[in-house]
Amino acid sequence: MKIDNKLFREHLFDLRPACGTILLVVKMNTLEKLLILADGAKYDVSCASSGVNKSNKGGLGNAKAYGICHTWSADGRCISLLKILLTNYCIYNCAYCVNRNQNDIPRASFTPREVAELTIQFYRRNYIEGLFLSSAVERNPNHTMEKIYQTLAILRNEFHFHGYIHVKVIPGADPALIQKIGHLADRMSVNIEQPSEESLKLLAPQKSMQALLLPMKQISQQIMVNSAERKISRHVPKFVPGGQSTQMIIGASNDSDLAILKTTETLYEKFHLKRVYYSAYVPVNEGPNLPALSSAPPLLREHRLYQADWLLRYYKFKADEIVSRDFPKLETDVDPKIAWALRNIHFFPKEINKASYEELLRIPGIGVTSALRIIRQRRLAPVSYDHLGKMGVVLKRAKYFITCQGRYYGGIPIDAHLIRRALVSPEPHAIQLTLF
Repeated sequence: MKIDNKLFREHLFDLRPACGTILLVVKMNTLEKLLILADGAKYDVSCASSGVNKSNKGGLGNAKAYGICHTWSADGRCISLLKILLTNYCIYNCAYCVNRNQNDIPRASFTPREVAELTIQFYRRNYIEGLFLSSAVERNPNHTMEKIYQTLAILRNEFHFHGYIHVKVIPGADPALIQKIGHLADRMSVNIEQPSEESLKLLAPQKSMQALLLPMKQISQQIMVNSAERKISRHVPKFVPGGQSTQMIIGASNDSDLAILKTTETLYEKFHLKRVYYSAYVPVNEGPNLPALSSAPPLLREHRLYQADWLLRYYKFKADEIVSRDFPKLETDVDPKIAWALRNIHFFPKEINKASYEELLRIPGIGVTSALRIIRQRRLAPVSYDHLGKMGVVLKRAKYFITCQGRYYGGIPIDAHLIRRALVSPEPHAIQLTLF
């Protein structure tokens, strides 16, 4: 979150916190800490829409299902949150992290009350609607998580703030402390950072995959227990109603897309995560096991991984179908769904009026919504090719993989090489002739 110094000074003098006292002067060190810790939080991308629909009875803020986090709501509003670190003092020396203890960077640390009051002050001025609170590991995991708990306790119990709060869990913290925070937060995340134990040993030797997965398992189990308890009594307090997420850094290690997606699939199946986020590695440190500082972040690879992740979550694909030992990398010239279709061209063409819902989801250009529309329309009358575009089907891709009422509209033979060429090479545009 970028803070304008002049704007900050103009609006944060003479503030009235919810406790009733008047803050006449904001110390410059508070501003300096905010600038440092807001900038340090920008590398964490595992924040998202809340997924929560939470009411507010007499307090401040709301957490709605359309979400809180630099996003567009269903009614067109741009919603934002205060995204900061509690501290960037860290006991760890992860090679890929800008806050590693060997880096010579400005350091700062907020108190829980400072974070709580900043959140309320920004909320009252309509700058934000929620809080994303992450942190480096100061002293030890329990010390850091205790400060996070105190921050949330002040916001929820003293300021009666009902807005969306997403907090980062520090692996190694006491399970009882994690459980207490879970009753105050809307969403929690445990960042595993790397997809394999080998990569962690290489780039973050002070961490282990087992230690990272333990709190993730605890949160998952507690969410299921809480869900069962709330079916019996609605008076049971909610535990992390927005679920949990995690983040993997892409490009810092040599892990293949196959390894990344297999780890992602395991996390979804075992821990029921809401989202796995992928962050293209931005070279911030030098080291023998890291990309050169001049290297560009692998943004296209990150984009392809998000597309593949979508196939895992909504299109009923398995990781081994998207990538395999023979094809361990996602293709760059076509998206993962088209790549799968071209490798399995024998599966096509599919007749729109006969294909099952699962088969429709496999066709490039047909999404979850358009597949459901096709199924519903077929109950009334056969679907014609002219109807498909109105149903949301992307015909410039789908036409090579379907027939409609027995007719093929692709215009070229159903051959993987020819279809790839047609999809990758842009069609020539019509040229307006001049009279002169």
